[in-house]
Amino acid sequence: MQARLRASVPASTFQLWLEPLKVAGSRSETLLLSAPEGIRAWTERRYSSLIREALKGTDSQLRDVSLVAEGAVDESTEPNSSPGLNVNYTFDRFVIGEGNRAAHAAALAVAEAPSEAYNPLFLHGPPGLGKTHLLVAIANYLGASAPALNVRYTTAERFTNEFVTALRSAGAEEFKRRYRDLDVLLVDDVQFLEGKRHTEDEFFHTFNALYEGGSQLVLSADRIPSELSSLESRLRDRFEWGLTIAVEPPNLATRLTVLRRLVREAGVDTEGDVLGELARRIDLNVRQLHGALTRLIAHASLTARPLSPELVDAVIPKSSRGSEQSPVEEIQRRVSQAFGISRAELVGSTRSATPLSARQVAIYLTRELTDLSLPQIGRLYGGRDHSTVLNSIRRAEARCGEDPGLAARVDELRSAIHNSSTGRS
Repeated sequence: MQARLRASVPASTFQLWLEPLKVAGSRSETLLLSAPEGIRAWTERRYSSLIREALKGTDSQLRDVSLVAEGAVDESTEPNSSPGLNVNYTFDRFVIGEGNRAAHAAALAVAEAPSEAYNPLFLHGPPGLGKTHLLVAIANYLGASAPALNVRYTTAERFTNEFVTALRSAGAEEFKRRYRDLDVLLVDDVQFLEGKRHTEDEFFHTFNALYEGGSQLVLSADRIPSELSSLESRLRDRFEWGLTIAVEPPNLATRLTVLRRLVREAGVDTEGDVLGELARRIDLNVRQLHGALTRLIAHASLTARPLSPELVDAVIPKSSRGSEQSPVEEIQRRVSQAFGISRAELVGSTRSATPLSARQVAIYLTRELTDLSLPQIGRLYGGRDHSTVLNSIRRAEARCGEDPGLAARVDELRSAIHNSSTGRS
């Protein structure tokens, strides 16, 4: 499998994101790969589909993949356990700020009294703000305080993959038992269910069975239920039966607290107001903040320089958000230039090969580099509907996995757009 992955991406990409992965075990039909904290979230988001495809090309019976923290694999084979929970995702390690205080309190209340507080609990907000942390924290809390309870954490994508596999292997009854014989079910990124009618139907019945049986449900998505426009209305209605809470971007004080904890745990020294400088420049989400600090520490180590405000200037220049050009306009401009077409062709209706390929890449990058919802992205690309946007994203991901040249071009575009957004040309 490693040889397939090496051949699928540029050498630098493989060395940075894929080579550090180690086989940590398996659970059912899922391969567990351990990954360092600094790269796990990005690698799972960007390359899990590529790893899954490489896995299918082997003789293994494993068909899914999950990235877990180093040393975090639970060797239990209990079918209702959650594979590879991140042991670092606990309530104690969650940094509370104005934007997430209510979400934290609600999640803790659910963990302390499942099915007695808020059911379902629905957390929503852009990626990287701590929704996954809170869902896993509930699972970890219950694992320690109420080990007799059957608790399962999963993602909507994993739920879908397991359901499809069950249908193909005549294992539907086992699948139902696995997901309906539970005391607590936590499902991340339920927006992934949109447009998957058979999976939506199965999830609807799973939700009903658990809710009517008195089990606790906790869900997360990048939008409020009413904005999951392509999801069946009966599911959206059920998602709103309990408590819906937004998780908002961290303020400066919260970002500083996060950075201080990360620096302390990394055991590195800082000079001057380096953390303040970094916190002021990275303000979208905690995941980006963590990534920026990891990048900064790596540069300091490689160049034997101290962690100082000067190093922040060199590695992460000040944002140029005051410019008139929006992030989406920047993405559209650069993708149009890279593919040699006009912006009108990019957002237009032509189905010619080059504009179509460019459009899929632009939509993919817009989804990855902005916090816009799928309907919002569709409006910015000629008024396309949600399902068309989702299909474009999947096609771009698949083509990048099949075409190393395109993957390299997308990586170059991503870097150029990121550098532009942080003040570099």
